Amino acid sequence: MAGGNLKNLVVAFLVPLPSIFFYLSFVRPGGDADAGSLSSWCAEHPLLLANILFFLNVNVLFWLVGLLLNNHWLIDLYWTVIPVMLLHYYRGHPASVSDAVRSAVAVALTWVWSARLTHNYLRREGWEFGKREDWRFNEMRGQYGKTWWWMSFFAVYLSQQVFLIGICLPMYTIHSSNQPWGIWDAVATAACIAGIVIAHFADTQLHKFVTRNEKLKQLGEPTVPTLEDGIWRYSRHPNYFGEQLWWWGLYLFAWNLGQQWMFVGPLVNSLCLGYVTVLVERRMLKQEHRAEAYKLYQKRTSVWIPWFRKSVPEPKEKET
Repeated sequence: MAGGNLKNLVVAFLVPLPSIFFYLSFVRPGGDADAGSLSSWCAEHPLLLANILFFLNVNVLFWLVGLLLNNHWLIDLYWTVIPVMLLHYYRGHPASVSDAVRSAVAVALTWVWSARLTHNYLRREGWEFGKREDWRFNEMRGQYGKTWWWMSFFAVYLSQQVFLIGICLPMYTIHSSNQPWGIWDAVATAACIAGIVIAHFADTQLHKFVTRNEKLKQLGEPTVPTLEDGIWRYSRHPNYFGEQLWWWGLYLFAWNLGQQWMFVGPLVNSLCLGYVTVLVERRMLKQEHRAEAYKLYQKRTSVWIPWFRKSVPEPKEKET
């Protein structure tokens, strides 16, 4: 187990190196944008280059590694890292121009968001790298059967490029304008912080709930069917709500800088999380030991936005 964890840790460390070396060699070669024709092209096409690097380093390389390991776990881990890498790519690019305060705030917020999400991922996986792949990928593996080896390129990787590049576009906008800090930047910052805090408490409460149920199961005692304490009392998916609030807060920076069309990124992300919400709830209702309790939970509790609970009477037990 330790050997497998170390191997996956090494893989996780090595996979982004091609993009990092390319960036240091051709995008920021000692800060000299005139180092050659390739460097000049890179300096003129920041967004196009970001997509090319993503396609080659993430879509192709991660996919090949996933095929070799028969496990597409890497993309889950790097979902928390790629936004940080994109942010610093846009910030350090030769074409970058920004307000110093807005840039510093974006960097600080993104690092906090990434640290929180990475910690939650590793905590959930028992501090093991590559312990398992996303359950949704596992289900698709069964659905696609023998064609999964090539379908996974589109379902797992190419789709992630659309999501991640799209929702990270505000990071590019922040480093494409030197408009002074304003009131809407403060609003965006507050929304981002609120999203991070809500997601942190939601994930921590969920982790404690799952851990407690695992201990009860080991002791042979009945488990608690649904989590209805803390923030989960007011929302069935507060972790998803917090994550969406973070991305919509980030979008407000772009909106304030005149790039209103970038709402497409967080909108697609919200639609995706809406679909995931449906899948998660269907999965909960398929589990006999919690189906009835979860149906009642659905009737009482808001789906995403934390809100007051509805008063729904407990179902009467059938007489025997």
